[in-house]
Amino acid sequence: MSKLKDNKLLVFGLILVMIVISICVVSFFYLPHDPNAMNTSDRFQSPSIEYLLGTDQFGRDIFSRIMVSSQYALLIGLVSVTLGSFLGLILGAIAATSKGFVQSILMRIIDGFMAFPGILLAMMLVAVLGKGLWNAVIAIAIFMVPVFARLSYSLVLDQKNNLYVKAAKSYGASKGRIIFKHILPTILPRLITQFSASIGSAILIESSLSFLGLGVQPPDASWGLMLSESRQYTLTYPFLAFPSGIILIITVLGFNLIGDALNDSMVKRRASA
Repeated sequence: MSKLKDNKLLVFGLILVMIVISICVVSFFYLPHDPNAMNTSDRFQSPSIEYLLGTDQFGRDIFSRIMVSSQYALLIGLVSVTLGSFLGLILGAIAATSKGFVQSILMRIIDGFMAFPGILLAMMLVAVLGKGLWNAVIAIAIFMVPVFARLSYSLVLDQKNNLYVKAAKSYGASKGRIIFKHILPTILPRLITQFSASIGSAILIESSLSFLGLGVQPPDASWGLMLSESRQYTLTYPFLAFPSGIILIITVLGFNLIGDALNDSMVKRRASA
């Protein structure tokens, strides 16, 4: 019964993510309207056949802007988490296979970064780097580094005293070869699980930064920026805020469900081993 529930969560999460990915793919080939074209005569149009989700305060098509925003959301999520996980894996593995001062200083730095709330750390980094898409990517990637560093540190520590690692050492294998050829394949499923969950967190942080005016900059579209622009009209024209909020919830929920289902599956598999 529990296994069936996990499978349902995984399938539901995959469906939600595939919806967003499909919207993103279609947006490269087709858009109902120019997402940045302003038409003051069509301001605050309610959802209709011509404008499926209505228009905003500048007469721009909300559906087209939602579609384009999916490109930025997935790009930032994938790129930032990929960079952060790669650097975090290396730092965590180095710390786990080192002793004394090197291990101590690396882990204290990692712990120091983890002490900051995600959005606060990202805001601080963007304040230093400057506003914009790629600076947001760098800021979120830096936030992801300690998450994956701490995880890889604990996983490598668990594995490095196993017999297969000792056998590799006895054959004179280097630390790098042992980590990437022997330990990494063993811990990879756990890293993939964290990777999936982190994409949802990265997209949420990006939307928060854009909401505050620190991420994607106008006239480009971002779900967080669209939410910010619709704040003053929410009570009068509620359809302005709902689409971007709903698609953001769908995306983050989808990636989180996938990560949770994979994690639960791995925990049960480890317990039954």
